[in-house]
Amino acid sequence: MAPGQRSVLKEGVVAGLIGAAVVAVWFLIFDVLRGQPFLTPALLGSYVFFGIKVPAGVVIAAGPILGYTIIHGVAFMAFGVVTAALLDASEREPALLIAVLILFAAFEVFVFAVVGALGASMLGALVWWSILAGNFLAAAAMLWYFLLRHRGLPALLVGSWGGVLREGVIAGLIGAAVVAVWFLAMDAVHGEALRTVRLLGMELLGQKSAGAAIAFYTIAHGLAFIAFGIAGAALVAGAEKAPMFLFALAILFTAFEVLFVGAILIVARWLLVEVAAWTIFVANLLAAAAMLTYYFRSHPGLTRRLTEAWIDED
Repeated sequence: MAPGQRSVLKEGVVAGLIGAAVVAVWFLIFDVLRGQPFLTPALLGSYVFFGIKVPAGVVIAAGPILGYTIIHGVAFMAFGVVTAALLDASEREPALLIAVLILFAAFEVFVFAVVGALGASMLGALVWWSILAGNFLAAAAMLWYFLLRHRGLPALLVGSWGGVLREGVIAGLIGAAVVAVWFLAMDAVHGEALRTVRLLGMELLGQKSAGAAIAFYTIAHGLAFIAFGIAGAALVAGAEKAPMFLFALAILFTAFEVLFVGAILIVARWLLVEVAAWTIFVANLLAAAAMLTYYFRSHPGLTRRLTEAWIDED
């Protein structure tokens, strides 16, 4: 085997092991928090080796856990080797980076298709969003490793959007923190700390343990705001060249509020019984104000250009 081939093979195996380890650690933490260590690999191993499709028939034993761990590791190593080969080729032909992104997306779809074949009861025991989170963390860890090995790829992959991503993540974390602090204060006033986040974690994410409900809802809450923050940062970046993009930013924030309220009315009407509607409205209003303040402070010339554009129109 040529040195280049050995390098790609080694890189792919290491990346695969990193991804497999991240998923394993994630589910270990997840299972410990819900009071059943090693439940996830036991469920999957029991299905793979014994054909058990009902969670009630699963016994947490070393055999299925070890067997599934080996299969899990080999699958991730194979995925890592294919990705490493594509990345190696993309250094000569940057267009192949699209194939890398498609590969990661296809891998996520494949995992969900396999898990979906287990049946509704098994999927309920595994908790669908924990699978999504585990694979997202694994993909992020593998990409981080690949980018360390290929120093020139970040510029090709994100280019000038690196600043937008950073700004969006910070804005999202600011918004999430504002909402969290607001409800922490509201819960303290009612004499029951962390009541709101515990209710949301238990009801929306199906967690039985209060600790797990609080931890996992906080993660989901943060990721949702980060995604929203990145979308907002992209529009602000566009407004640097065309101020009317701020109109789209206003629509984005308005749509977010409407979508949030609509989602509560459709799937979580009970929340309005447990939590005063005005507190939810004020929380989102404060988060929007904090995020917009951050955006405009990061782009000090934007307000001036927007004002000049309106004056010119008049």
